[in-house]
Amino acid sequence: MKLTPQTALIHAPRKAPQFINTVQAPLFRASTIIFENTDALFNRHWTDDYDYSYGTHGTPTTFTLGDHIAQIEGGKYCLLAPSGLSAINLVNSCFLSHGDEVWVADNIYGPNMEHLRNLETRYGIDVKVYNPIDADSFQPSEKAKLLWLEAAGSVTLEFPDLINLVKKAKSKHILTALDNTWGAGLAFNAFDFSDEHLSVDVSVHALTKYPSGGGDILMGSVVTRVKALHHKLFRTHAIQGIAISGDDAAQVQRSLASMQIRYQHQSNSALHVLQWLKTQEAFAQVLHPADPDNISHQYWKDTCQTKQSAGLVSVIFKAEYDMTAIRKFCDHLKLFKIGFSWGGPVSLVMLYKLDDMRHLDHSHLQKGVLVRFCIGLEDADDLIADIQQALKAL
Repeated sequence: MKLTPQTALIHAPRKAPQFINTVQAPLFRASTIIFENTDALFNRHWTDDYDYSYGTHGTPTTFTLGDHIAQIEGGKYCLLAPSGLSAINLVNSCFLSHGDEVWVADNIYGPNMEHLRNLETRYGIDVKVYNPIDADSFQPSEKAKLLWLEAAGSVTLEFPDLINLVKKAKSKHILTALDNTWGAGLAFNAFDFSDEHLSVDVSVHALTKYPSGGGDILMGSVVTRVKALHHKLFRTHAIQGIAISGDDAAQVQRSLASMQIRYQHQSNSALHVLQWLKTQEAFAQVLHPADPDNISHQYWKDTCQTKQSAGLVSVIFKAEYDMTAIRKFCDHLKLFKIGFSWGGPVSLVMLYKLDDMRHLDHSHLQKGVLVRFCIGLEDADDLIADIQQALKAL
């Protein structure tokens, strides 16, 4: 059949070999995936380990990244989502139905709480709040289906009593989901707390943070060890049309090799900054789970046996400093940029009113405005000097 030049160009054969060995895996961009014949079309199933049927299900690029994230976290199966919050929403929509009870820590990631409250209003899910450093405050009823964990918790950085909370949930046959963004699969193994029978069921990770490392990619993951759970999540993932860009996946994949080095560097820098912050008169309290003076230090020590921690440290200013003064302090910072997120090369700062965020008793926290420092890749002494000069504005 003789073809016109335009048609011949579209159907031109690929003469160059399509696979070579390179440091980085090849990048596949695909919505449509071509089947060799009708046998290939019909002799496949969405539960296949690598179902190449349409771009939303996966390509070699996205499956490779998923496999590596699962490996880092100690799991077996991984699904990717456009953001960490999207991954959280996948878990909530997959496992919660009308009348179900879900338990969340008082220091849970704010958008997760907001999403669950929205489900409570619209679909009759019952949201219960517990104190993450008091396992006795987790008192599930027979309707409880899901326990959300976060280690360490958002903003105030309490490390939860993970071991006892997971034990209690398992004894009640309640599914456990951990927001593992802080630990990144590096500080501890969420699927093996030194006991093969003690692990979370689902780990959610905002790959936006440490895996990306550049402050330029949005992505999330959901990792499991149990195939039945993975299939249930995968079905919801497909029905909701959750998908990511192959280009974004390749960017995150490229950054994974340096993630351990970056994580350790930012952890060390945060600990260095922490020791200096504790000497400053302006702060009523410095918050970091690796600090021996922290209320949750023992839980961190018991779980994070690698003694690693994310590059986050929060301070509570003395009550004499009002929001106007704290805003002035933040505006005077030069190296720390005002912005959400963390895990990238640039250090960030954000300020919070705790009374607007916490619902349970938080008597272990001093009164005052909280400022969270997210440590980047700058020299720690330069960051200390930046905070020092901004404090003079007070």
